[in-house]
Amino acid sequence: MIDVPRETAEKLKEFADAVAVENERQNLIARSTIESIDVRHIADSLQLLSYAPEGGTHWVDIGTGAGFPGLAVALADPRWEMTLVEPRPLRTAFLQAMVERFALADRVSVVTGKIEHVQGQADVISARAVAKLGRLFEMASHLAHPQTRWLLPKGRQAAAEVAEARTAWTGLIRLEQSETDPDASIVVAERVERKDRGR
Repeated sequence: MIDVPRETAEKLKEFADAVAVENERQNLIARSTIESIDVRHIADSLQLLSYAPEGGTHWVDIGTGAGFPGLAVALADPRWEMTLVEPRPLRTAFLQAMVERFALADRVSVVTGKIEHVQGQADVISARAVAKLGRLFEMASHLAHPQTRWLLPKGRQAAAEVAEARTAWTGLIRLEQSETDPDASIVVAERVERKDRGR
């Protein structure tokens, strides 16, 4: 698990507390996970940093929701310019409030909309509990360049999702064991391309 300075840990705790409070107004996370938010959501998000590319600067998080993993990563590691993409306005209002609260506006942007409409290129693309692997590649491959790394936390069906995605997509795709859930994995993918590209 990634270690963070005390000041960063305090910000992450403040963020977690804000999520718990906001959860009373809108359903951001499962109520059953509030008591274990530090592991189930914060640590689960931060473990992705272990697989992030050294030279990357721009990270796009799809379906950010309450801010996991994107906002948690942005709080923990200041080298990332983060784009948080979330279609539900009530959630993006919360995310924007957190960006302002933690003075992150210089490097964190919040987009209300679908990932298909986001332009630019990303060094990292992440998504947590958004869609199946093949669908994620389809939704966001326009943001990828040859060195882009996809970091996609998955549950028990991770291997099946990889096998299904391989029918339409090529690339270096591997599974890493989650540090926070014995039944979960992280899909780490690079050089992802559609098989019929160029035909």
